[in-house]
Amino acid sequence: METLFIFIAKSSGLLVLFYCAYYFLLRKETFFNSNRWFLLAGLITSVVLPFLVYTKIIWVDPAPVANMKYASLYVTNVPRISEQESFEINWNYVILAVYTIGFLALLIKFAIDFYSLSSVLKGKKVQQQADFKFVDINENIAPFSYFDYIVYNSSMYTQAELENIIEHEKVHSDQNHTIDVLIARVFCVLFWFNPIIWLYKKAILQNLEFIADNEAAKKISDKKAYQYTLLKITTHESCVAITNHFYQSLIKKRIVMLNKNQSKKRNYWKYYAIIPALVAFVLLFQIKTIAQEKEREERKEATEKTNQIDVYKIKKTTTDQELKEIAEKLKKNHNVDVVISNVKRNPAKELTAIKVNIQKGSGEVQTIEIEGNHPIKSCGIVVTTEDNGSKKIDVITDGGIEKPIIIGNRITEARETNSADTQESSVSLVAPPTPPAPPAFQNGPLPQAPPVDMSQMPKPPVPPTNHTDKVAMAKFNKEMAEFEEKMQAFEPKMSAYQKQVEEIMSQREGIYEKEMAKYEVAMDKFNADMDKYNQDMQEKYGKDSKEYEVNMKQYEIDMRRHEINMKQHAKDMKQHEKDMILYERELRKMERESKKS
Repeated sequence: METLFIFIAKSSGLLVLFYCAYYFLLRKETFFNSNRWFLLAGLITSVVLPFLVYTKIIWVDPAPVANMKYASLYVTNVPRISEQESFEINWNYVILAVYTIGFLALLIKFAIDFYSLSSVLKGKKVQQQADFKFVDINENIAPFSYFDYIVYNSSMYTQAELENIIEHEKVHSDQNHTIDVLIARVFCVLFWFNPIIWLYKKAILQNLEFIADNEAAKKISDKKAYQYTLLKITTHESCVAITNHFYQSLIKKRIVMLNKNQSKKRNYWKYYAIIPALVAFVLLFQIKTIAQEKEREERKEATEKTNQIDVYKIKKTTTDQELKEIAEKLKKNHNVDVVISNVKRNPAKELTAIKVNIQKGSGEVQTIEIEGNHPIKSCGIVVTTEDNGSKKIDVITDGGIEKPIIIGNRITEARETNSADTQESSVSLVAPPTPPAPPAFQNGPLPQAPPVDMSQMPKPPVPPTNHTDKVAMAKFNKEMAEFEEKMQAFEPKMSAYQKQVEEIMSQREGIYEKEMAKYEVAMDKFNADMDKYNQDMQEKYGKDSKEYEVNMKQYEIDMRRHEINMKQHAKDMKQHEKDMILYERELRKMERESKKS
């Protein structure tokens, strides 16, 4: 919704920019054809330019992160704000509803205008002359042109006046001014709320009349008679909205422009005055700045310099090797001696008992000791490095490592990270579930159809011409029985081939159906996991948080991979269909050859 409003605002701003340039610099100049293209360029620019965005990347230093392998921290202040439910009006939808009403109303008016035009032209006699179609009507409507149609009421004008009118309308038709009129109307429908677009449309129509008047006057010997014709037409108020009609309310301006001296060529500089304004628009609104962190090595150095908290989590699924690595890392990174003993596991290899002795130098020994018959709750060791370089060690048990931890004046939360390199660990979130890959149908070459030697095929007997001849018919029946007996010798090869193919395809389809059943179960589980994941993320961070956005981007990447897998799946199925079509063709070919023989 916001994107739509931004687009409308930018387009409206560009329309204002071009209209102001025309109104203050160009409307009094006699460069009518150039003005036409300038105004049309303004309409096109107002639609195209907002989509052209230049992306500028700024490299910034990476944010400080904790250096850990088994867990990472999300540090935040946690203010408590009481919320009260209240009814709020979504003004975005209100504005969109108002815009839609205006849009539909003008669209209906546009359709009515087309209907009015077709009503005027319906059933009228058309006289073709060169590239123009002349239509003489009886209605009291101002003369107009619509593409190659020129419509007028000859009974309302003298022959001289009619010639002036036709010359004027020929210019409209020959230069396709109807296209300009329709484009202007379309923009009025789209941007009806912007008052400038109505002035813009008026400027386009007025300039088209200036062009037609200027070109027609060159072909008419009596320019004053042409001007008198303009004055006479002002009494005809009725006209068709979507056409180039001879009558316009600004007759005085048209007469003034007819008698105005040609503008000097040096005034063409005014057209280029719009370029600095467009450049300023691009610099202000069409450059999108994106901040990205520096390269991994620089990030690594920054991480090593800014580490403050390190968390090592022990879960019920932590292996002996991982326990050993925890002890080694604590010794290496913090010079902390850790002795792990009394490790017991249940048949599912889950930790049920563990004892961890922790000592920093000659300081106090701290101990984590858990013993029981049930799997342990998550516990862990938190090492806090103060600004002066001193280290503080905290031990957390009874699942407390899963909850926000208050360390100093900050609330931290420890979560698992999937990073394999502790030196490159950074702030991370729980990864979204990964969608399963669809199974591929087992494709492969089918056995080749057995060759049929047509020279060895028996020839069918010829029936007698006289079917009432019992002797001849008895002989034919005997030969036919022998023929069928010989033909049966060729059927085993075809039957064996068909059976072989059917067995192969049945085997492949059975494997595929089993894999598809597994895939459907996996997809159901993925959808359930994804629903739970989204719910957890929303409850934990909220839809507007950065963490939720990061995880949603990862989810989008996974779904794009899933779409690629599904496209490959569809491609495999199409190949399977092609193989089956080829197989059926081979069978039909063999059947045809048998029948021909």
